[in-house]
Amino acid sequence: MSATDATLPSAAGAVVARRIGIGLMYGLWRPRVLGAWRIPSAGPVILAGNHSHNIDGPMLIGTSPRPVHFLVKKEAFVGPLDPFLRGIGQLRVDRSSADRAAIGQALGVLERGGVLGIFPEGSRGEGDFASLRSGLAYFAVRSGAPIVPVAVLGTATPRGGDGRARALPRLRSRVDVVFGDPFEAGDGSGRRTRAALDQATERIQKRLGTHLGTARRLTGRPDQT
Repeated sequence: MSATDATLPSAAGAVVARRIGIGLMYGLWRPRVLGAWRIPSAGPVILAGNHSHNIDGPMLIGTSPRPVHFLVKKEAFVGPLDPFLRGIGQLRVDRSSADRAAIGQALGVLERGGVLGIFPEGSRGEGDFASLRSGLAYFAVRSGAPIVPVAVLGTATPRGGDGRARALPRLRSRVDVVFGDPFEAGDGSGRRTRAALDQATERIQKRLGTHLGTARRLTGRPDQT
C-alpha cells in the first residue's frame, strides 16, 4: 500500500518546513544538536522521537540535517493550519483508526528515499517511550528503512514547584536534541505477521528506551524531558 506521486506530500514543502524550523527554533531557543551525523545522508530513514511538548515536532524539523515529513494528528489540521501544514509537506493522520491514506503516503515518502518523522507513543505524554504503538514497526518492516532514535530534552520544563508544564520552554533556554545510531527493526526475514510486528515493536522499544537513557546521561538531564 503506497500513494502515487500525485498524492505524496511535497518534498519541496518539507525543505521549506526545515528552513522555517531553523529560523524559529534557533531564534526562540538554543538547540544543542548531538549526533546529527548519524542520520544517513541519503535513502529512506525513519526518525522516531519522544514526545512531551508540542514544539518537539518543529524542533526536530529545524534540527534534522534532512527535510522531514511528520505524521501529524488530524486535529492539528484546522483553519489556516490545514493548507499550511499540507503545503510544507506534513502528513495528516487519523489516530482513531487505520488511516489507509496516511499509511500509503508515509510508505510513499520512504519509497522515494525521504525522511519520515514519527512520535511512536502516539500522543504527547511523559516522553519516555514507555508505551509504543505498532505503526512504527509496520513502517520500518514494510519499507526496510532504518530507524534513527532521537531524544528531545528540555521542552517540558516544570514551572516552579507546582509541577505544571510551561506553555512553552523559557525563551532562549537550551533544548538538547540527541540522534542515535540507526538500526533495523525487523529480524531479517521480511515477515509482516502480527507476531513479527509485535516482536519488532519490542525491539524498537528497547532500543529507543536505551537511547533516551544514554541521551539523558550525555546531556546531564537524568530526570528531565
